[in-house]
Amino acid sequence: MADLDLSQILDQWPHEPGKVQVRLIEGQDGESRIQVRLDLGIIQMQTEGRPDGQRPRGFDSLLEFHEARLDEHTAEQGSSQGFVLSPEECRDLKEEAAQFYRRYTALWVLEDYDGVVRDTTRNLRALDLLSKFASTESDRHEMDLFRPFITMMRARALASQALRDNEAKAALHAIDDGLEQLRQHYSSTGQEPGFDRSSEAATLRSMRDALVPKLPVSQKSDLRRRLDEALKNENYELAAILRDELRLLES
Repeated sequence: MADLDLSQILDQWPHEPGKVQVRLIEGQDGESRIQVRLDLGIIQMQTEGRPDGQRPRGFDSLLEFHEARLDEHTAEQGSSQGFVLSPEECRDLKEEAAQFYRRYTALWVLEDYDGVVRDTTRNLRALDLLSKFASTESDRHEMDLFRPFITMMRARALASQALRDNEAKAALHAIDDGLEQLRQHYSSTGQEPGFDRSSEAATLRSMRDALVPKLPVSQKSDLRRRLDEALKNENYELAAILRDELRLLES
């Protein structure tokens, strides 16, 4: 049993309180692994597929299994009506989503923005599935509380990808889209005032404010064009965002 003692491994990577400790290592099979140091140990995750390396029902994840079930049901019945996720299936999907949450927060620290976009997009799909097909009201709404955070992380990762490629304009568009998705979420749930108080929206606004000075002056005309289009389409929420960006750029 002494061979199972992890003390030496933990001692070689001591825990530092208040610091997010993440590293990428090579496994015995030559494949990469993500490790996160916690106060009581180390979490290790796969970089691809399901973080724990499992393939439930032969699929890369339970989400993909249930999405395949939904596709089969829709093909047979002609619609998704009647497709339901049981409380046990919802519980398992939530636990799986938590694994992907742990991984994309670790990937953010590693500046693997492609991975963050992949895993946040995947978790948004899980939220959509639960909100539409969970059999109980609590399961339909419980996970949706995390939608603002996931949306914000995805927008930040997309913007960071663009900045890495020196595409400030694309980064700004990613943040705009993230803010619009947040606005729509709070509006659809009848919590319009929540958007202005949202810490996730504040984070994206702060990132956008830092980006505006990086835009070349030639982007003014593009912002004005997008503003005109938003007004023409009566998308006043987006128009307000674009108007603020134009004002900041001109100042």
